[in-house]
Amino acid sequence: MRSLVNWALLGLVIDRPSYAYELARRFEREYRDALSLSSVSHVYTALGTLKSRALVEEVAGSRTGRQPKPHYRATAKGLEQYREWLVDQIREDRQRQRLFVLQLGALMRNPREALEIVARYEQSCLLLASQLPVARRDGIQRDAGAALAARLLAEESRLAIGAKLAWAQYAKREFRVLADNDER
Repeated sequence: MRSLVNWALLGLVIDRPSYAYELARRFEREYRDALSLSSVSHVYTALGTLKSRALVEEVAGSRTGRQPKPHYRATAKGLEQYREWLVDQIREDRQRQRLFVLQLGALMRNPREALEIVARYEQSCLLLASQLPVARRDGIQRDAGAALAARLLAEESRLAIGAKLAWAQYAKREFRVLADNDER
């Protein structure tokens, strides 16, 4: 399954069994800046896919009333596959970074151009760092899970940008050596 929306919805169902419209509202609230739904009907399509793959199931007896709203919950298989998918994200992130560095290597014969790209990369990282929210541990919180997620995201972002900035400094030193050697 390749759809990020499907995986995100599975995560929401794992967190709390829900019906489709409630999932759409939670999705918009949780993933507002990271991922978007094309429409509420996207949730119904995704739930159909998740159900056909036995990752979610309808909660028995949840279709009551004039407008039946079936609730969905994750299956054991859904939870296991979600865990595996989360861990696989590390490999995909690493692959994207590796590809960037390898593509930057195409500029070995033009180290000044590479220096310019690394400087722009560094500026982008600095801009992102300036926009990071500061996650605090406030006294009483209405949603401790959301607060924890915000703190974890803020810390992961801070550490990741710090590592990218350190790499940019290293890359600039390396490309400066190449550029200086070209001038001689």
